[in-house]
Amino acid sequence: MRLIIGGGTLAGKPQLLFIHGIGSARTSDVELREWSTSLANGARAAGHADLVSGLTQSWAAETRFANYSDLFYRADAQGAADGISEEELPLLLALLEEMTQELGHQAELAGDRRSGDIIDSARAQIRAAVEPDAVQGQGLFAVVRRAGNAVTTLLQLPGLRQASQWTSGVQLLPVLSQVGRYLARKEPDDAGQGLDVRIRERVLSGLDPSRPLIVISHSLGTVVAYEALHMYTGRVPLWITLGSPLAMGALVLQRLAPRPPQTPAGVERWLNFWDRDDIVVARPRLERWMEANALGVVPVTARADTHGLWTHTATKYLAHKDVAGPVAETLKNL
Repeated sequence: MRLIIGGGTLAGKPQLLFIHGIGSARTSDVELREWSTSLANGARAAGHADLVSGLTQSWAAETRFANYSDLFYRADAQGAADGISEEELPLLLALLEEMTQELGHQAELAGDRRSGDIIDSARAQIRAAVEPDAVQGQGLFAVVRRAGNAVTTLLQLPGLRQASQWTSGVQLLPVLSQVGRYLARKEPDDAGQGLDVRIRERVLSGLDPSRPLIVISHSLGTVVAYEALHMYTGRVPLWITLGSPLAMGALVLQRLAPRPPQTPAGVERWLNFWDRDDIVVARPRLERWMEANALGVVPVTARADTHGLWTHTATKYLAHKDVAGPVAETLKNL
């Protein structure tokens, strides 16, 4: 690999793209610094201390943070309850149902009866919210409140209950709804482009297909990356997905484009990581749900338990040596 320092030519220099997931509005330069620093810390832990400055200073690759968070904030949210519209509610409730199913499965595998009881309680609240006449009989605000209570119950799980990012499920609901809003492929702008189209354009903007691209995507960003990379014509020596909901049945998997679900053509290696305490991950083993591309590439899934509070953050994953190590190795081999 040829490291280019300062204002030298970019010809042949690798590209490193960070794609964020659900969350509040972000500041690009702050996020780029935090993601790069976490990745550098993970590289050091993986035995690549020589690449720390290259990652933090963007010498090893031209690094960019694809920020589309502002596109989720609407000037007109009429008819919404706590940021959730009646149209968004069914997809959000389906997401919650899949989340609790997977969390319950993981608790059962671990023999964790206490967590199982918490999850069962949350699932009962979600089922009550999804009754056919729930919205008509109770009103939108009542259903959203019940769904919020279910998420608040889930936040009592070990590893989540002391999370400082959200103190209640009602605060978290609009953030979780971003998955459904992207896949609804609506919310057109003045030019008629849907929210999903605008997000993918933001992600792909400025990339150079003549240079190798490493992609690290998180949460909803893995869904965005999946669809964007199917449009991308350049080489992708490494794609890393973190805390991905890609295999979430009818909610995500069956709504992906293109179909059937398949590794994007340019991807040469796909590593997928998940944390047991990550509340957003369901069906973590993506290789069971993805067809290989022409190169024979399918996802390779591994757990990367971070043992931190609120594990559904990209920086927790990036600082893990098993995540950062392959990035460092790929950069050194380009």
